[in-house]
Amino acid sequence: MTEVADQFTEEQAGKVARISHWIDGARVEGASGRSGPVYNPALGVQTGEVDFASVEEVDAAVQAAKRAFESWRSFSLSRRTELFFRIRELVHEHAEDIARLLTLEHGKVLSDAKGEVARGLEVIEFCCGIPELLKGGYSEQASTGIDVYSIRQPLGVVAGITPFNFPAMVPMWMWAPAIACGNTFVLKPSEKDPSASVYTAELLKEAGLPDGVFNAVHGDKIAVDAVLQHPEIAAVSFVGSTPIARYVYETATAHGKRVQALGGAKNHMIVLPDADIDMAADAAVSAGYGSAGERCMAVSMLVAVGHAGDDLVAAIQERLPRVKVGDGMDPDSEMGPMVTREHRDKVASYIERGREEGAKVVTDGRESAPDGGGFFLGVTLLDEVTPEMDVYKDEIFGPVLGITRVDTYEEAVRLVNENPYGNGVALFTRDGGVARQFQFDVKAGMVGVNVPIPVPVAYYSFGGWKSSLFGDLHIYGPEGIQFYTRGKVVTSRWPDPATSKVDLGFPQTR
Repeated sequence: MTEVADQFTEEQAGKVARISHWIDGARVEGASGRSGPVYNPALGVQTGEVDFASVEEVDAAVQAAKRAFESWRSFSLSRRTELFFRIRELVHEHAEDIARLLTLEHGKVLSDAKGEVARGLEVIEFCCGIPELLKGGYSEQASTGIDVYSIRQPLGVVAGITPFNFPAMVPMWMWAPAIACGNTFVLKPSEKDPSASVYTAELLKEAGLPDGVFNAVHGDKIAVDAVLQHPEIAAVSFVGSTPIARYVYETATAHGKRVQALGGAKNHMIVLPDADIDMAADAAVSAGYGSAGERCMAVSMLVAVGHAGDDLVAAIQERLPRVKVGDGMDPDSEMGPMVTREHRDKVASYIERGREEGAKVVTDGRESAPDGGGFFLGVTLLDEVTPEMDVYKDEIFGPVLGITRVDTYEEAVRLVNENPYGNGVALFTRDGGVARQFQFDVKAGMVGVNVPIPVPVAYYSFGGWKSSLFGDLHIYGPEGIQFYTRGKVVTSRWPDPATSKVDLGFPQTR
């Protein structure tokens, strides 16, 4: 795997690396004449130029996947399992290489990037059990001499469109179950940090995955629309903002595709008066500012109930000066830069907007951002936020944590349930009865009790409710297997020919 080492060297030398597509088992340079810049966010300098696919190039990837499908779906479950164990070992072996690519192009600190790869690897490990996951049912003697059994079969060519904030993990959440189920895959990764997808493709080829089973095409809306409208693509998985998730769902379903489109979030963390305030403050800082807040499961709103508010604000404020913001390759850094200058500026604009709307700026991240050309923004804490403010309503997607105060548990739950998003929510309390009632009451897809970021383990499924999900099925886990397959029921009889006769009556089971 010399390519990743070469890219590190080129970046260190100040050169701009070309990032190409991966089609039919090989790197393919773009021919559209269109491309986009890739930056090292910590330095604020361009380090790559990624090819943007034309409609014809997307079609080339789809046709490669289509050619590979019949052979791949015929691979026995034992062979697929053996291959997935090899994939698991190679991803594990090269986890730091992948993580370095994430840090260099996304900006997240290296330890966080390693954690991302580890969570993606868990889904690959889950897929190593594909023979068990695809087991059907069998009913002997359903009627006299008749047996009935069910099987699940792959869909064909499927596609994934993935966000900038998890350039390795979210694609793994898609391609691993899709391919394990016998489908072939076309990935359209984020054009902001695309290198991890091509590096992963090389690992898959090294593991022995047949050419055409995994493909990656880069690009912007032209490539996205080509995926959504392509007649040979049977299903599309998407993770991103709610407006785009809605667009993906409506466009792809209008073109006859199965779709799971995961949208945005405004994740609340409710802190009750009986909670351990120090534990809640630690959790809020970790979940609000980790990965510079560029997580769809980041806590962005704290709801302090009763007298918890003042103590919670003081405890968080005490911790913020110790959060070290810097280059993600620096082992002392705890939070890196934003992914682009434009996104940094948009997030920073919410600080002043919050002040204008009446929020109290406890800590202003613009004042603590490191000097230099990087896309940095320090940690921001806003108190006295109310539901009509933009800083409450909008998914800011940055290191801006808001606090709203309510008098009762019921008011806190109402805030969560009336919010248009329903991705994740957390409750901090010492009362088991209240916690149990909370998980019953709250309208969100993922719930944490004294856990601020309740991302499910790989053998459960990830996804929200309301405007955080368009489609019926969540991603990875059991629902991921269901999404990438379709059921078939077989009714069979092997009768004695001597008993055969014409019978025009309705089939009977007794």
